[in-house]
Amino acid sequence: MEWLSAVIDLVLHLDQHLVAWIAAYGAWIYVILFVIIFAETGLVVTPFLPGDSLLFIAGSLATLGSMDVHLLVLVLMSAAVLGNVSNYEIGRYFGARFFVNDKAKILNPQHLERTHAFFERWGTLAVVLARFVPFLRTYVPFVAGMSKMTRSTYVPYTVFGAAAWVGSLVYLGYFFGNIPWIKQNTGLLVIGIVGLSVLPIVIAAIKSKFSEQAK
Repeated sequence: MEWLSAVIDLVLHLDQHLVAWIAAYGAWIYVILFVIIFAETGLVVTPFLPGDSLLFIAGSLATLGSMDVHLLVLVLMSAAVLGNVSNYEIGRYFGARFFVNDKAKILNPQHLERTHAFFERWGTLAVVLARFVPFLRTYVPFVAGMSKMTRSTYVPYTVFGAAAWVGSLVYLGYFFGNIPWIKQNTGLLVIGIVGLSVLPIVIAAIKSKFSEQAK
């Protein structure tokens, strides 16, 4: 479980790690952050990587002059877009190959058809809002691809979602991240950001539980 300890340490002390990486790698920090955001949004096996907190803290560190905040937004927005588009294409590729048995209980083509209908109706909202929720921003693009959500609809909204997600958090960090109290309580801030991000999932799960009990 060493990898889990490493991930937890990375998340809770992200500011310290980023400062060390900037000092060690200079301009290559843009590439490092690009890879992290691309992996978190583009690979279904890495939803645990920091996303919201990384954007906020990177924005706050940009005030020190080691990174250009506008270039940072452009780089990370590109990573978020390319990650989601790659994830969508991977899902689209595997969806057509796994959901082929009409008698299957899980990988049934009818399930995929219903999912396709959902994404055709609500997919634009789901793609944008999922950006702000950990895990969902990793899996929604994959499912959208598997269900063959219309590509010409998916791409513009994933670009809009990436711009809203990256821009809001990086610039919030840039303008407010160096307030003394925030700097002294970065660990608590990271936990708070993660907590607020997963709150919609918790609320939805509670509502679903009560709905089942009421039936």
